[in-house]
Amino acid sequence: MVNSVLRMVGGVFVASLTRPKEILKLTRSRIYSKPPRNRIGAGQSFFVMSVFAAAMLAPAAWILHHLPEYRQRSRQTPKA
Repeated sequence: MVNSVLRMVGGVFVASLTRPKEILKLTRSRIYSKPPRNRIGAGQSFFVMSVFAAAMLAPAAWILHHLPEYRQRSRQTPKA
């Protein structure tokens, strides 16, 4: 009985030690280490990054700009 429990626990322990090596092999097989096929210029990079920044910051700017209006709405008493 004790031997079977130790064998089961030992098998789990050994399997958990070898699993990271298998994951590392899979990860290494997906790494692509060649130069890019199409080079991206500085202008294109700047354009894409500025569009991304505008898309992220525009909603926050809209909310901050209209914050006084939102505060006035919450102070008004609801109409019954």
